[in-house]
Amino acid sequence: MQRSQWGSRLGFILASAGATVGLGSIWKFPYVTAMNGGGAFLLVFIALTFTLGLTLLLAEFAIGRHAKVGAVSAFKKLGGGAWPLIGYAGVLAGFLVLSFYSVVGGWTLGYLLRAFDGRVMTSDPAALAALFGQYVASPTEPLLTHAVFMALTLGVVMAGVKGGIERAGKVLMPALFTLMLVLMVRALTLPGAAAGVAEFLAPDFSKVSPAMLVDALGLAFFSLSVGAGCMLAYGSYLGDEIKLTGSALWITGLTTLTSILAGLMIFPAVAAFGLEAAAGPGLTYMTMPIVFNHLPFGQGFAIAFFALLLFAALTSSVSLLELIVVLPIDEWGFSRKQATLTVAALVFAAGVPASLSFGLLADYTLFGRNVFELMDYSASNILLPIGGIGTALFAGWKVWPAMRTELALSRRQQQAMRAMCCLIAPALIGLILAWNL
Repeated sequence: MQRSQWGSRLGFILASAGATVGLGSIWKFPYVTAMNGGGAFLLVFIALTFTLGLTLLLAEFAIGRHAKVGAVSAFKKLGGGAWPLIGYAGVLAGFLVLSFYSVVGGWTLGYLLRAFDGRVMTSDPAALAALFGQYVASPTEPLLTHAVFMALTLGVVMAGVKGGIERAGKVLMPALFTLMLVLMVRALTLPGAAAGVAEFLAPDFSKVSPAMLVDALGLAFFSLSVGAGCMLAYGSYLGDEIKLTGSALWITGLTTLTSILAGLMIFPAVAAFGLEAAAGPGLTYMTMPIVFNHLPFGQGFAIAFFALLLFAALTSSVSLLELIVVLPIDEWGFSRKQATLTVAALVFAAGVPASLSFGLLADYTLFGRNVFELMDYSASNILLPIGGIGTALFAGWKVWPAMRTELALSRRQQQAMRAMCCLIAPALIGLILAWNL
């Protein structure tokens, strides 16, 4: 059966950028940047993103296009031996991430509904904390929103590469950027916004430390969704006429720009009202609603913000589901419909204990972590770094002639990329792995 292909280079770039732009770009990157020296951290992050991150992104695209199959099948086809284990590690990481990510995607859906009915429109932090606590502890509503979010993801992936993933990317990514720009402009026009911009961007080189460098390394690595094989799967649908280097540069640039825009959207607004910024759910569900409550037409901005979060979550979840769905299609001959329905059902089931870990299963922990935290730690701190190291070594040592053919780089660029794949990237990702264990 002939493999599906992207309909256009623009569709591929938007879908891939959507895969890299997730909730972390909005709720984690701005906070980590501000806490690690602002502009100083940003310079280090950009440098690492356009070296380490770009190298791994190109490697995944090139391996995928050369093999014309997903992660596990690509390592089996091009490497054989034990190499497919790297693909399996990536697919397992994607499965774990999507299981709890769909729960969080459901939270954004639940809060979008709360923005519509006005329940989030309060300036009382205690009331917002109670609202969030009651919601995530409920044994029913988070499971319902988890199911709806998973169904949305399923619907996109089941429609195929061109009719589903590419079409969704062409709609969701422009919508995401438009909403982000509207919210950013509003934030920058608030009295006192300059203090937030300074907190986010002003360089503080005294914060440069080994811990800061590891944070920058981790964000550069994970912000481009490399390590699991998502980009390898997307690369397998690429035609030979699309130039990988230019496309990868566009994707890397869009991802970096989105993260910076998120900081310019959040920190000016938070600073304008003298609030404390926090990473994760604290920022999203308990801080930003206070900002919107102080604004004229604040409910409209709250709706736009949670819609933005939903779009960002959905574009990332689509790539994760596609990563997993490709395995039964390539290896066991499943149809896309069979594979998508089966995998989505399994992911939903695995997400149930992750959702309940804030309520009914809150007292059940292992190694001091609840189910949700354990899934996050296992995927992010162990499996994804292993996948990144394995992909880099595979590209640099095992299939370098194929990489050279696919990428069509100059001799100097080839030497730099091979050095990055063979030595530098594995060493740096190994540092992240060792630091986080």
